[in-house]
Amino acid sequence: MTKPHLLFLAHRIPYPPNKGDKIRSFNLLKHLAAHYRIHLGCFVDDPADWRYQDDITAYCEEAHLQALHPRLAKLKSLRGLLTGQALTVPYYADARMHEWVHKKLDAGIDRVLVFSSAMAQYLRPEDHAKRHVVVDFVDVDSDKWRQYAPSHRFPMKQLYLRESRELLAFERQTSARATAGVFVSHEEAELFRQLSPETARVTHAIDNGVDVDYFSPEHAYPSPFQMGEHHLVFTGAMDYWANVDAVRWFAESIFPGIHKQCPKARFTIVGARPSPEVKRLEEIEGVQVTGAVKDVRPYLAYAAAAVAPLRIARGVQNKVLEAMAMARPVIATSQAMDGLRVCEDVDPMVGDTPEALKALAVAVLTVDIPDDTGARNRACVCRHYSWAEHMGRFVDLLESDRGQESR
Repeated sequence: MTKPHLLFLAHRIPYPPNKGDKIRSFNLLKHLAAHYRIHLGCFVDDPADWRYQDDITAYCEEAHLQALHPRLAKLKSLRGLLTGQALTVPYYADARMHEWVHKKLDAGIDRVLVFSSAMAQYLRPEDHAKRHVVVDFVDVDSDKWRQYAPSHRFPMKQLYLRESRELLAFERQTSARATAGVFVSHEEAELFRQLSPETARVTHAIDNGVDVDYFSPEHAYPSPFQMGEHHLVFTGAMDYWANVDAVRWFAESIFPGIHKQCPKARFTIVGARPSPEVKRLEEIEGVQVTGAVKDVRPYLAYAAAAVAPLRIARGVQNKVLEAMAMARPVIATSQAMDGLRVCEDVDPMVGDTPEALKALAVAVLTVDIPDDTGARNRACVCRHYSWAEHMGRFVDLLESDRGQESR
C-alpha cells in the first residue's frame, strides 16, 4: 500500500538528536517516516549540522534544508517591533521557505505536521481548509518569555514581556486554525487551555520518550573521571539561557557548601557551546566544564547523581529522562520535574532552595539514600516513556476528524 504524503516543517534540522527539541523532532520524524512519504522543510542554524544532511534525508521523500544565520535572524526579528508581531515570527521568516512550502501544498499534500509554532507562519489561512494540520508546540513558549522577564532589567524585561504577549496571540491564532495542537506534558497542555480556552477542545498532551536501549547502564563505558572523585553532573546545551542560569546558580550558590562537606565532590557541566560566563565557573573549586563531548552516557554512568537545578523550565526535561534511564539518582528543582509522570515507587529528590538542594546532594554523596534509587528511576522510565507509544498518537491525530476531543 502506497504511503500518503506528509509535509513536515521544523524550525531546526531534526538531527543529530543531541538537544531537547531535536531529540523530540527526530524521534517524531523517524516514527512518521514509517507511515508517510515525508517532505521535510527546515532550517540549519549550526554550520556543523550540514554534515548530517544525508542522515536526515534517509527518512524523507524530499528535504528542503535552508541555512539560517542566528545573528542575521536576530536583526531581522526586530521588524516585529514595527509590524506588531512577536519577534520569533520574523526571526524564522524566509521567502524561499515560503515558496517551497506553498509549492508542496499547491501540489495537493493534505497532511501537515508543524514542529514549533514559528513554522506555522508558512501556512496561509486557506491552507488549513480540507487538510489535517497538527502543530507540535512542544512547550508554551510565550510563558517561557514571561518567566524570563523578572530576572532582567530594562529594556530586556519590557522586551520579554512584549514577546510573551505577542507570541501568545500568535500561538492562539495558530491553534485555532489547526486540527490539533500538541504539548509535551499534561501540565503544559492544561496551561495552554487556560491561556487559550477557545481551543481547549483540540489541545492535546503527548509525552517525550527516551531510548532506553541506548541510555542503559548495561553497556560498558570508560570512566571520564579521576578515581576517587564523586561527580554531580549537569547535561545540556550550554548556550541556552535557562541552562546557563541553572549551572551558575548551582555552582555559585549551592556547590561550595557541598564541596565544603564533601571535599571529593565535583560539579561537572557537560554540554556544547558553553558561554563565557559558564566557562568562568571553573574558577570555583571543584567545578569542571567539558564543552561538547562525543557521548554523554559515560558522564552519567559514573555520576554520583545527575542534577537539574533549573529555575526556568518548560515541559518534560530530556536530561532528566536520560539520567533516569541510566539508573542514576536525579536531584532537581520542582520546575525541572514538572510534567514528569509520577511513579508510585519513585521518591523524587526535589528541592527549590540552595539549602534543600545542598542537603539532597550531600545525602547522595554520603550514600544516605536507598541503594535501589537509580534502578527504580530506570524502571519508571521504561514503563512510561516509550517513544513508539507516544509518537504513535501523532499518527492518530493526523488521521482523526477535526475537533476530536483531547485526551
